[in-house]
Formats: sequence, structure tokens, C-alpha cells
Amino acid sequence: MDVLFICFNMKVSEIKVYYTNKNQEKIKIENSHQLYDLAISIWNMKTIELQEEVKVLYLNRNNLVLGYYSLAKGGISACCVDIRLILSTALKANASAIVVIHNHHPSSNPNPSKSDWNLTEKIQNACKLLDLVFVDHLVLTKETYFSFADKEFFL
Repeated sequence: MDVLFICFNMKVSEIKVYYTNKNQEKIKIENSHQLYDLAISIWNMKTIELQEEVKVLYLNRNNLVLGYYSLAKGGISACCVDIRLILSTALKANASAIVVIHNHHPSSNPNPSKSDWNLTEKIQNACKLLDLVFVDHLVLTKETYFSFADKEFFL
């Protein structure tokens, strides 16, 4: 049997990945209260009660913040979270750990819903596959927050 190889003049796009860290001062995350203060500082307080948003903090091995990514904006009661985007951004930023933060269904009740618990478990399982530390999932309101880590979810 003769095999014929035909070579086409094909062009393949090069994939380029960029990450720049403009801030030389890094914040060290040591507890959930500090996370809440940081989250409030990066949140638009004019819209925190208007629509649900999800942001992700990316950390290095020493829990120093590399930066954050505004992952999604949703409606009044829900937001679409793509775990692949969370993890791909972590890999691009050379992050060792992540923190997921979202405002709660824009209400003043920080207690997580059943879907919040399910999402947290899915993200945790995905992080384990890539050797990423899932530090916390913070649900915030203007006045307070709920920390999954404080409730020992990640043990």
C-alpha cells in the first residue's frame, strides 16, 4: 500500500499570552475581613445592590495579590460563572491561588444560596486538578460578608 502525503500551504495563528503587573506593592491576604475590605475597594458601590457581579482575585504562593479579574456581570438574581475562565486566567497570571468574590443577589443577606454552595464545590474540585489553592469564596453586601473559608468549607 502506497501512502501519499499532501502538504498544503496552511497558516496557523500564533497564540500569545500576556500578563503585566503594574503594581509593585502587593497586598498580603491573611483573613476574610481583609478580603472583604479589599473587595469593597474594587467594587463599584453604586451598582453593588443593582446587579450581581463576580470577581476573582489571583494570588501567588505567599498569598500576595497579583491582581483581580472582573469575571461576569449578571442580572438581579443570577450571574453566569465560567470556571474555565477562572482557571485559564489563573494559569496565564502564574497564580498559585484564587479567591472568588460575588455580591449577593443584590440583597443585604450574605448567606449563600444552594447554587453558591454547588458552585464553590465545583470550583474547588477544578482547582485541585490544576494544583491551585482555592483560598475562599466571599459573598458580600455593602455592610457585611459570608466567607466559605471561615465556615471551614475548604478543610
